[in-house]
Amino acid sequence: MKRRRHQQSEHDNSERWLLTYADLITLLLGLFVILYAMSKVDAEKYSELRAALGGVFGGDHPGMLTGKAGVMNGGLSVLEAERNRVAQEIRNALQGAGKSDLVTVSQNERGVTIHMMEQLLFNSGSADLKETSLSTLDRLGELLVRMPNDIRVEGHTDDVPIHSDRFPSNWHLSVSRALNTAYYLMETHHFDPERLSVVGYSEYQPLVPNTSPENRARNRRVDIVIVTNVPHAATPAGNGPGVSLSKKDTP
Repeated sequence: MKRRRHQQSEHDNSERWLLTYADLITLLLGLFVILYAMSKVDAEKYSELRAALGGVFGGDHPGMLTGKAGVMNGGLSVLEAERNRVAQEIRNALQGAGKSDLVTVSQNERGVTIHMMEQLLFNSGSADLKETSLSTLDRLGELLVRMPNDIRVEGHTDDVPIHSDRFPSNWHLSVSRALNTAYYLMETHHFDPERLSVVGYSEYQPLVPNTSPENRARNRRVDIVIVTNVPHAATPAGNGPGVSLSKKDTP
């Protein structure tokens, strides 16, 4: 009798692997069901996403999304494609102004940035806009005012110190230049003050090292940033210190 019970016990233990195998098959089935569900695109939510991203820059391009999961055929994300489109619109608006060497356009994760050199906007050591710069600002203002994005106007200088009765430091000069540029856009082109912010970075956000007169000239500029990473919110530029004026602080 004892021998029979021992044989029966051995038989039961030899088939316990079936329980583990069944659990594994069940888990694999569940995994495949989840993967299949994730691969199904909700058409309604996809349409909502396309409409929302299509309006990031105020554009009206419902057919831009042509790939899967919000990626275009060329591998560009929708946001990158919109930035490219807006950057090209800005370049087109500036054509014929004769200032191509004084105004450049770049893109990064913040959005699209228009770099305007000091020589275009101001006399040396001054924050008063040149009369000859207003036509360029007007071209830009007519385009930018139609966009729903926040606009940051950022003032930059080189590393040569300034000491004058009006501007005791480069901080004061960079903020004043950004402020006057932003205020012109707001007053002339009726920008919503809630969408405008002004920042002064002095010498601490150079485009190139301040190692030559040519490089210093490139760093003396005002940047207009069309913000896209956080809609309707003024976000910091990144690594350097800055003096910021809120929209309510503008004159």
